[in-house]
Amino acid sequence: MHNFTFCTPTKVIFGRDIEGSIGETLRGYGATKALLHYGGGSVKRSGLLDKVKASLEAAGLAYVEMGGVEPNPKLSLIRKGIELCRAEGVDFLLAVGGGSVIDSAKAIGVGLANGCDPWDFIESKTAPSKCMAVGVVLTLAAAGSEMSNSDVMTNDENQLKRGITSEAVRPVVAFLNPENTFTVSKFQTGCGIVDTMMHTLERYFTGDGDCDLTERLAEGLLIAVRDAGRAAIADPADYEARATLMWASSLSHNDITGCGKNRKFPVHKIEHDLSGVHDNIAHGAGLSVLFPAWADYMLELGHDVMKFAQLANRVWGVEMNFDHPEVTARGGIRAMRAYFREIGMPVTLQELGLTPDDYEEIVSKTVLGGTVLKSYIPLGREEILAIYRHAE
Repeated sequence: MHNFTFCTPTKVIFGRDIEGSIGETLRGYGATKALLHYGGGSVKRSGLLDKVKASLEAAGLAYVEMGGVEPNPKLSLIRKGIELCRAEGVDFLLAVGGGSVIDSAKAIGVGLANGCDPWDFIESKTAPSKCMAVGVVLTLAAAGSEMSNSDVMTNDENQLKRGITSEAVRPVVAFLNPENTFTVSKFQTGCGIVDTMMHTLERYFTGDGDCDLTERLAEGLLIAVRDAGRAAIADPADYEARATLMWASSLSHNDITGCGKNRKFPVHKIEHDLSGVHDNIAHGAGLSVLFPAWADYMLELGHDVMKFAQLANRVWGVEMNFDHPEVTARGGIRAMRAYFREIGMPVTLQELGLTPDDYEEIVSKTVLGGTVLKSYIPLGREEILAIYRHAE
């Protein structure tokens, strides 16, 4: 087990009927005027936005609104948000939505606190040390951004999708009511299930050797998500299933399933360019295609066979073949793909509408400037193209 620092400063307020506490909670963090940040019309149609406004007004908190966040949050809107907050004297950012809304709010907070364009940190490959306080009213169990130190945005001028990693961007408070996810579509529920699983699996497969306690925590989370995912797909209003998925999305990306391991996240980085170039592709859908393909490729090269077999046995229920663990490992990848199909997720690039003619443009973004991704082996152009071919 490697040395590690584990910090989760995010206060989580979880359960039914918690929206009434939002205003007073924000006042406790010193807020006087908030940016109410959200995406499209779903938070309005559901009545959630009105509940949040009522709570802010009851606490005597002023606010300004900014909607319009799209999947893969755009730098152009983030810049408008920074300008709006400066003009209005905003001192707290409240994201009402899923990962894209949260990441947009985080990026606005980085820009405000540091007096710069948040993309500057990506270009300089540095991490911000400050961010304006961010709170979250979560509506989608997926990205885990409500407790994470990650912030991903898309530069719509050059189609580059990149992230910032800094403890400064962890939200100070997250309001998690599973009922706010009841109306999430089957497809978006499936995307969230995949994204939650991937945040743990990218920490599970790091080549660090054994880290038994952390791996057992990871496997337990994956099993719980597997079963709750089936239940939520079958009955979208299953409170316990939605509660499991919502809490799991937070735990999967707050680093508890990676303590003592060195995170690399190669598949996320490959997928970011896929959905950065093809903005119509949901992040979770891209991951459901690319992760099994990455796993196939790593096994083909003989990397960490026993760890892949361990996951297959413990999480996917594949019988362990101790004489030929690679058989068990490949059975686990087949079981993973079968599960993704079961919950309505794509497992091939063709299902995403991509052909081999599209690969080069996407991969050129990933290896821009000679970038090589860390994995079991360095992943450059040829290796990433090989992963794409495994995803056909």
